[in-house]
Amino acid sequence: MTDDMILTKMGLRYAGQLWPCTIGKGGLAADKREGDGATPKGVLRIAGLLYRPDRVPPPAPWAEPIRPGDLWSDANGQPDYNHPVRAPYAQSHEALRRGDPLYDVVMITDWNWPEAEAGRGSCIFLHQWRRPGYPTDGCIAFRRDHIWRIAALATPGTRLVIS
Repeated sequence: MTDDMILTKMGLRYAGQLWPCTIGKGGLAADKREGDGATPKGVLRIAGLLYRPDRVPPPAPWAEPIRPGDLWSDANGQPDYNHPVRAPYAQSHEALRRGDPLYDVVMITDWNWPEAEAGRGSCIFLHQWRRPGYPTDGCIAFRRDHIWRIAALATPGTRLVIS
């Protein structure tokens, strides 16, 4: 599929469907900052796709497995800020291999990546929601079967339009 993902008040419009989703507890922000809980406005692109091979099959051929020790740095001001890192990692980070199912399938956006600007925000992913209506820390979250299907349809570079 080459069509854009369009975030609307009703959900994510993509591939001829409207997918219910939740956004950041800080709402939408034109000036995204680290820790504000907001989903950034703008045109983002899908830059990566990760999955938990012990829990789900790869949703697409380009998906990469999440291994034990895979982390994402949210260490503002560090050289690896907003990049994948490996444990042990003493700086602030988020575990990609979680005990809960939220990151069983994760689509990585190019928000503030690959050249990360300190304080502009990190880890804007598309992933599974905790439950309908439960906000994220800035990511966009979906029902389990929906994120898997969206990931199967998307390709690297798919545009995500948030306005």
